[in-house]
Amino acid sequence: QVQLVESGGGLVQAGGSLRLSCAASTRTFSSYAMGWFRQAPGKEREFVAAIGRIGGSTYYADSVKGRFTISRDNAKNTVYLLMNSLKSEDTAVYYCAARIMGMIGTADATVDYWGQGTQVTVSS
Repeated sequence: QVQLVESGGGLVQAGGSLRLSCAASTRTFSSYAMGWFRQAPGKEREFVAAIGRIGGSTYYADSVKGRFTISRDNAKNTVYLLMNSLKSEDTAVYYCAARIMGMIGTADATVDYWGQGTQVTVSS
């Protein structure tokens, strides 16, 4: 069982930046592929970004490519999401995700563990 705790959400103006963090309570963090999803009000949860176990492979949704960067620090059991050039449509609850076997994909079914979520609100 892995517990994921997100932090770093908040209110930011359009064009601004935020960095989300997700701390994992496991001794084998490097065994997990990690990712971020988000859910805007009235919408389905959607994939944002994913990163492989040693950080060599990263994947992004088209809507955030070039603006968001996912990274991980296996020594700190933490995955990050740096969000630049934020837009009002980025407003959502952001969820950290972990998968023990394989890579996280765009579907919820590819995730084994979820965090509780952190709110990001971008004002225009």
